[in-house]
Amino acid sequence: MRRVVVDIADFVVSKDLDVTLTTYALGSCIAVILHDAVIPAAGMIHYMLPLSSTNPEKAKLKPAMFADTGVPQLFHAMYGLGCKKENLVVKVAGGGQLYDDQGIFEIGKRNYTVLRRMLWKTNVLVAAEEVGGAKSRTVHLEVATGRCVIRSGDLEQEL
Repeated sequence: MRRVVVDIADFVVSKDLDVTLTTYALGSCIAVILHDAVIPAAGMIHYMLPLSSTNPEKAKLKPAMFADTGVPQLFHAMYGLGCKKENLVVKVAGGGQLYDDQGIFEIGKRNYTVLRRMLWKTNVLVAAEEVGGAKSRTVHLEVATGRCVIRSGDLEQEL
């Protein structure tokens, strides 16, 4: 298996069956994980912030930094590979609260709330999620099988 890293504020889609998509250090950031077993194809985004309106200039340069601009681009890229919305299995990871002990900013919670609202408005259901808490997560997604593994510290679980 060849590992392709999904960087912070970026997304990757692939039909290469020898690829595992991986993103690291999900704290308050969120990974949206897509798999289509019919094609097969997979995609993943690692976004940092909920709304592009906080920095429209940055959103033009790095739309995947924000949920409201990056997540639609991820879905459209999957459609560009031939995927159909009804065949996509959607999973979500991240949205934690690592460095905001007093809950002042709640970026992870806001990231998650905006995402769920966007998915709800477009009739997209989430099949599984691992969100919240005070931990960092690493996500691995196998393009060929859709197998998704979350690692947090020494713990590993299939999502």
